[in-house]
Amino acid sequence: MNMLDSSTSNPKVVSRDEWIAARKAHLANERELTHRLDELRAERRQLPWVEVDKTYVFEGPNGPETLADLFDGRSQLIVYHFMFGPDWQEGCPGCSFVSDHIDGVNLHLPHHDVTLLAVSRAPYAAFQDYKKRMGWQFKWVSSAGSDFNADYHVYPSEAEIAAGRYEYNYELHDGEPGEQPGISVFYKDPDGRIFHTYSSYARGGDMLIGTHHFLDMTPKGRNERSTMDWVRRHDRYEDRPAVAAHDCCS
Repeated sequence: MNMLDSSTSNPKVVSRDEWIAARKAHLANERELTHRLDELRAERRQLPWVEVDKTYVFEGPNGPETLADLFDGRSQLIVYHFMFGPDWQEGCPGCSFVSDHIDGVNLHLPHHDVTLLAVSRAPYAAFQDYKKRMGWQFKWVSSAGSDFNADYHVYPSEAEIAAGRYEYNYELHDGEPGEQPGISVFYKDPDGRIFHTYSSYARGGDMLIGTHHFLDMTPKGRNERSTMDWVRRHDRYEDRPAVAAHDCCS
């Protein structure tokens, strides 16, 4: 199945000197984008904070833990909101793809005052077999019984479910709501106060996916018709995987 765009399926072949000229022109655009991203990241760090005044209790490998406990002695906490509903047997394929990247960065983040872990709405016992199957080592806790997922808008509140109108990615949506992916970031000050500093949803999670950044350097790029339609759970790829859209995280 040929999914290349016209510029890749019919490449312009030129001399080395012509290639260097084209590459330098593209390099100028890359540098411009890099500087703009630096500005955007600085702007993100200057966003205002909201103090977390609610007690959340999670279930994890150490038993019940509060949000403060999840920092594990560090001042910064990144939560990946992993889509795994209470009655699910497997995690979302897209969330699983993102999570394949967590163990690698966790070799470094704890040494830079950052804890990164996953939180799901399912009971803790519900996703242990799946975590073992995937071979993941990162901490993954359950928010079952708390308002955490609703408060950070990755699952609707009871009022939103009743109304059939819910907030996701800072917009209101009509229809039947369900599990959604996202990232939330928190800071704990020396006095133990916790602040919500950032959340990102939908394609905002792309910043966590190193595989995409490698693919983006290749001639075929991500080679997809819709977002991540080629992705499978890493133990479900075939020798020549078919490209078929799934209904999760697209």
